[in-house]
Amino acid sequence: MRASPGRPPALLGAQLLFNVGFYAVVPFIAVVLTEDFGVGGAAVGLVLGVRTFAQQGMFLVGGALTDRIGARTTILWGCAVRIAGFLALAASLWTEEPRLGLFIGGTVLTGLGGALFSPGLNTLVAEAELARSRADPAPGRRAALFAWLSVTGEVGAVVGPLIGAALLDWGFAAVAGSGAGFFAAISAFLWCALPREPDRRQSARRDPNGRRRHRNRDATRRAPGSPRPGWASLRDRRFAAFAALHAADLLAYNQLYLTLPLELRSIDSAPQLVGLMFAWVSILTIVLQLPIARWCARVGSATALRTGYLTGAAGFLVLATGSAARISPQAHLLAVVLAVSCLTLGHLTVNPTALGLVPGFARGGPTGSYFGLLASCGGVAVLVGNLAAGGLFAFASATPAPSAAAALPWVFIAAPLLLSATLAPRLVRPRV
Repeated sequence: MRASPGRPPALLGAQLLFNVGFYAVVPFIAVVLTEDFGVGGAAVGLVLGVRTFAQQGMFLVGGALTDRIGARTTILWGCAVRIAGFLALAASLWTEEPRLGLFIGGTVLTGLGGALFSPGLNTLVAEAELARSRADPAPGRRAALFAWLSVTGEVGAVVGPLIGAALLDWGFAAVAGSGAGFFAAISAFLWCALPREPDRRQSARRDPNGRRRHRNRDATRRAPGSPRPGWASLRDRRFAAFAALHAADLLAYNQLYLTLPLELRSIDSAPQLVGLMFAWVSILTIVLQLPIARWCARVGSATALRTGYLTGAAGFLVLATGSAARISPQAHLLAVVLAVSCLTLGHLTVNPTALGLVPGFARGGPTGSYFGLLASCGGVAVLVGNLAAGGLFAFASATPAPSAAAALPWVFIAAPLLLSATLAPRLVRPRV
């Protein structure tokens, strides 16, 4: 027996608040490592990479826990772990000598909190979407909740850094401590707003005549042919292949934080360009996510996936052409803008679509490990792919321009997207 998935406004509000609290603190970690601890750039990258892997890489574990103990419990655990992480970040700066080990531990805990929170929230959103589709099977609404999840998350990502920057005058310890307090308030809100799961430990019930009987296992029986819960996604080869292919999208989207800012700095040293790039991505997300989701629902999942992957690949191929050719800085900047725009539009197309497909792959069974595997594959792709992309970018930068070498990092990112556009739609079941 499943709990009620909860009302969509509460679920979307949880995503908004979680992102506000997260982005109020985490964007300033690199600055603190450099200025307060005197850590070099390579070490900063390592710490941030460990934090990202603690979140993305552990999503599968968080998803499996969601299937076993319930979405509400893992979401609340995620809040508690992130509170502990933020308190550790603050405490590392409360002593006379900053404690780097405690700071790194807090950074890892912030990632683990997200690994618990997100699979649980995605599970509840999927159940709420299923309930909506049963009440109103109009296809134009099926992807709406995951699209709204993207929009509310982006709003939180915009508002959070503004709050953190306003508090930074009191020091990062105040920022992290305030973040912990904010997450404590979020926990109280979610404790009241999220539905309680049924008591899984209850082994007996009373029948209508008042006699005790053992709980009917049919209440929790899986759909015929569905895999067992826990690590079900790992035994579903069809979904594992889909998750591996979809990882190309997260690898491509992560270039907003790695190679694309480096490319902008190579064109113009003004740091404002990077800020404008992120502002443009936020505008596209907030304005276009819902219309794109409605279009995806009309054309079907297979077409949406193919179009989204191809759109992202096209952006990087345009940038590859511009980087390898002898063009003016203005034209090169335009190529970067086109690449960022295509990348964002492709991500807005495929990401909610892929999330919406998860319940169909699970075939009526628990979805937590499926959402977890989808995210963890992306995390592994980012960890490995960024090493290759960064190395190719460094090689291209050391090669006199113009040359074909300048196109290598962008072709490397585009190739998995083209492969996904070819193969991923074939894995989509007709009924989902």
